[in-house]
Formats: sequence, C-alpha cells, structure tokens
Amino acid sequence: MGHQFELHKDIELAATPEQVWEAIATGPGIDSWFMGRNEVEPGEGGRTRMTIAGHTEEATVTGWEPGKRFGYGTQPGPDGTFLAFEYLIEGRAQGGTVLRLVQSGVLGDNWETEYEAMQVGWDMYIRTLAAYLAHFPGRTATPVTAFRPGAGAPDQVWAAVTDAFGISGPVVEGQPARITVDGLPPIEGVVDLAALPTYFGVRTDDALYRFLHSGSDRGDALVVGHHLFAADADPAATERAWQTWLSELPVS
Repeated sequence: MGHQFELHKDIELAATPEQVWEAIATGPGIDSWFMGRNEVEPGEGGRTRMTIAGHTEEATVTGWEPGKRFGYGTQPGPDGTFLAFEYLIEGRAQGGTVLRLVQSGVLGDNWETEYEAMQVGWDMYIRTLAAYLAHFPGRTATPVTAFRPGAGAPDQVWAAVTDAFGISGPVVEGQPARITVDGLPPIEGVVDLAALPTYFGVRTDDALYRFLHSGSDRGDALVVGHHLFAADADPAATERAWQTWLSELPVS
C-alpha cells in the first residue's frame, strides 16, 4: 500500500535569485550540483529528464515562474507511486537568496527506507548546490557518476575512502585532501562536506567530488557523483577511471 509523504528543505544561498534559477531550472545548472545528466524543457507542460546509470526518468513541469517558482512531477505508476518537486525562490533585500524545496508524493511498501534516503540525500545535494553557487558562479559542470553495490558497512567504506585521500583521524571540513586515481591527474583540494557515516565531499579549484554511502535492497552501496568544471574535462574517461577505482577500493 502506498504511503503519502512531504519533505521540506530550506537553505540560504550566496547568490541572486537569477543565479539560483539557472542552477535549479536548466539542464546544465542541475548537472552542476545534482545527480545524473539532466534536461529541462522550459514552461509549464514541458518535460524534464534525468539520466543515470543508463536509465532515464521523465517528469512534467507543473510550475514555471522564472526567478520565483519551479515545479515538476512524475506520472503515477501502476501502484500509485509518484514524486512531485517544488522549488520556491525568495530574494533577500540585504543580498542572497532563500531556496525552499518541497518534495511530496506517494512511496511504495519500502517507504521508510526511501524517505530516510531522500532526507539524507537532499542534505548533501543542497549543500553541494550552495558550494556550486559560492565557488563556481557563472560556470557549469560535467557530471560523472559511478557505483559500487555491496561495498560494505559504513565504517569500513569510509576508512578506505578517507585513507585514499590521505586523511587520518577525524574528518573535518577545511582539512587538505589529496588522491591519485589511475588515469587521471592528481587531485588536491579541501574537505568541504564531512557528514560521515553518510556522505563526504572534496572541493578543488575545478571540481566538486561527492561520495555517498547508501543502504539498499542489494546491500550497502557506495556512490560517487562528481561535478567537473574544467573546460577540457573528459567525462567518459573520468567515469571509467572512477568506476575502476571504486571496484578496486580495498574495503575490509
């Protein structure tokens, strides 16, 4: 039996309403902080598309007020499940913008797990949105995604990930991080997300690197969802390199 839900997230952003709109209501903008590769057809009735791991999910634009409100929703499935999203943008007189997200709909039988995953996932994504607008204004990113299902328990996974970044002891935001991934130039930056045991992030001069540990029916999964702002980024080669790195990560 389906379960109705409603989830709310608010964040204050160091950006104008116009910059926030470009980030949340255009394909290149969404690619720069959210998951997968995205397309948005402007205007009510337009279609949105998000492609991840070879699967494309479509929705219909239900609200289109540039600089103020953007909404979209999926069609109900055979079991009645669907998702609806609404972003409300509010400019502040003293500068900056408040973004309010409402996600609602009907979840399936495993709704508790799905709801918890969405709560945590949105925390990571809206903080990534804030980092994008603060550090890469006017630029857009190429998204890179890789997965390792059955990666292991959180403590084991994060010990391996943080060790690969040269971090020992507690993980705190602002500390330096460096990693070498075969086939890619060395990556040097700072930790800008430290919310273990769920997610971890590193910011460099030309990328946002994101790691998410998620429970699933197939067991604990480790997901990387990076955003590359360098003009010469090669998404296919980078994705292959990170997928190999994930597969070979020494989780014990």
